[in-house]
Amino acid sequence: MIYQYKTSGTCSRMISLIIEDDIINDVKFMGGCDGNLKGISALVKGMHIDSAIEKLSGIRCGFKTTSCPDQLAKALMQYKAQR
Repeated sequence: MIYQYKTSGTCSRMISLIIEDDIINDVKFMGGCDGNLKGISALVKGMHIDSAIEKLSGIRCGFKTTSCPDQLAKALMQYKAQR
């Protein structure tokens, strides 16, 4: 299933996810720090959504109250809540 999430408070604007059986198959960030976000995407590929949420929730970017990893966790939580 393809799921899209509009981010808030980060340089990235949107996250596109492909999830099957609660496993992350692909993540693409639109905008943001290209290399870092490609790295995050590669690290969570094949990961169960609950594990990714646990590892990424609450990460902050500098003085911001959120970050791209935190927004990915929020996207996964919203995905879980909507299915």
